[in-house]
Amino acid sequence: MKIWDKGFSIDKRIETFTIGKDRELDVWLAPFDILGSMAHSRMLHKIGLLSDEELEQLLGGLKEIYAQVEKGEFEIEEGLEDVHSQVELMLTRKLGDVGKKVHSGRSRNDQVLLDLRLYIRHEIQTIVDLSTKLFDTLIRLSEKHKNVLLPGYTHTQVAMPSSFGLWFGAYAESLVDDLTVLQAAFRVANQNPLGSAAGYGSSFPLDRSMTTKLLGFDSMSYNVVYAQMGRGKVEKTVSFALASIAATLGKMAADVCLYMSQNFGFITLPDHLTTGSSIMPHKKNPDVFELIRAKANKLQALPNEVTLIITNLTSGYHRDLQLVKESFLPAFEDLKDCLSICEYMLNHVEVNKNILDDDMYKYLFSVEAVNQEVLKGVPFRDAYKKIGAEIASGNYRPDKDLKHSHEGSLGNLCNDKIAEKMEKATAAFDFSQVEKALSELLTY
Repeated sequence: MKIWDKGFSIDKRIETFTIGKDRELDVWLAPFDILGSMAHSRMLHKIGLLSDEELEQLLGGLKEIYAQVEKGEFEIEEGLEDVHSQVELMLTRKLGDVGKKVHSGRSRNDQVLLDLRLYIRHEIQTIVDLSTKLFDTLIRLSEKHKNVLLPGYTHTQVAMPSSFGLWFGAYAESLVDDLTVLQAAFRVANQNPLGSAAGYGSSFPLDRSMTTKLLGFDSMSYNVVYAQMGRGKVEKTVSFALASIAATLGKMAADVCLYMSQNFGFITLPDHLTTGSSIMPHKKNPDVFELIRAKANKLQALPNEVTLIITNLTSGYHRDLQLVKESFLPAFEDLKDCLSICEYMLNHVEVNKNILDDDMYKYLFSVEAVNQEVLKGVPFRDAYKKIGAEIASGNYRPDKDLKHSHEGSLGNLCNDKIAEKMEKATAAFDFSQVEKALSELLTY
């Protein structure tokens, strides 16, 4: 069965090529397609296109299908193109002609637009939850190890003293900014496209404000042409936000891999969280963080991939957009996996508390020596030359008594302020509005 069937058969090779991976990927969209159909059915009833009895039948049928999805029993049958076709077929089998009415005033175009935005919204909520959990772990570790020093680097050269408090805290604050970017993407996605039909609206008196409220959207994409143009653009915007989080994870994973190496020895992990070599019995490999790094790099390529698919498309629908799903939908799973496993691994990390005892790090304190001279009244450039000359002659002796007190420094991490920023960032999503609307929709 095809929703667009007009009584002729399509070439099997054409059918296989054009369907692509839709049947496989659309299973992820199934619960959202059903929620959209519930809201649409209630709206059709309000404008007189469904009777009370028909609405009751459709909502009952849709809830049964939703229950199948929840149990993992929903499948898209062979010969069907997508989730929309499957849901309509199941309704028609159960309800006869009443099932066929669910598509009134809709196109597969605005159905998939809606499904994707509901899916994005749901996945963003999960990512915020996982990011917050990782943030809390990083802040806890920052506080726990705030007095443990480690070398900071510039140009991959030993530079100035840092600390595990600064290191863990830096990635915590980075996540705050990532969620700020994600919130902007959430606002772009959280607009209702339903009612735009094939991209040019409908002659039915659709109540788009009603479906917007029923589905818990902030607003709607008012212009029906722009609603259709949002396909691809929304995914691109969200991809940039996912890539921002991935960049934070990737950089942290690169640090962990470096810091675990024998040449550094700053941190270690328990044996059971590392892997070994088939030939070298001494190896403890940080494979988890190497894979996080690789997955993060892959995620950072996603915005460019989406851009290249959509960049030269004119207004209106194009089948090219189907391919965006193949890269975009799995990206959420990859990012969620990385966030979750990273948080798990960091809970077991062990830090080396005596790193700076090694004489190779004595020059870390050269800036401290310069600053002490300046505090005595020596002009900075003269102080710089004096300490430089001591280093060159081998007469430099480090003073490891650090006196950093300004906001965000070694002695004043400001983790409480960073936590406040995170609280504001997460509260701004206001997922409660969405949860309330969908709960009411399912229990109507």
